[in-house]
Amino acid sequence: MPLYDLPTLCTLRATWHAAGERLVFTNGVFDLLHAGHVAYLSQARTLGERLVVGINADGSTQALKGPLRPIVGEAERAALIGALRVVDATVIFSETTAETLVAALRPEIYVKGGDYLDADGQPAFARLPEGRVVAAYGGQVAILPFAEGHSTSTIIERIVARYGNVGKAS
Repeated sequence: MPLYDLPTLCTLRATWHAAGERLVFTNGVFDLLHAGHVAYLSQARTLGERLVVGINADGSTQALKGPLRPIVGEAERAALIGALRVVDATVIFSETTAETLVAALRPEIYVKGGDYLDADGQPAFARLPEGRVVAAYGGQVAILPFAEGHSTSTIIERIVARYGNVGKAS
């Protein structure tokens, strides 16, 4: 699926809205695409007729994850996510949160993973500023179960543990 800029995506969003299609939106880094990402996006898609995924730009990824990330550049990450059958569109954003995208697109449903629940099992709005934007216009925030054992950090740790010394000069 194509990568859009925000103005073009807003025009497309208006078309979907006029057709009565519910927009589901999620965002993240999506570095080193893995089965947990695919399951999460597949489940998100079941909540509406269209799924748009915001991809953190390389700069915002570094701000969130540190100077060694991302492993895969923003254009390639957007292409990989956009190639999934369940994804209708991707958009790259440079801020550390997707508040601007959410405010512009006004999805009926905003989705994040289970790591965004507070101790009471409710959305942790202190860590989820996009949720406050969604609540302000009457949209819904959905928190999907976190897929234990599936994370980019775990994959990176496994690679370093297995191959960390391979190819290094002694």
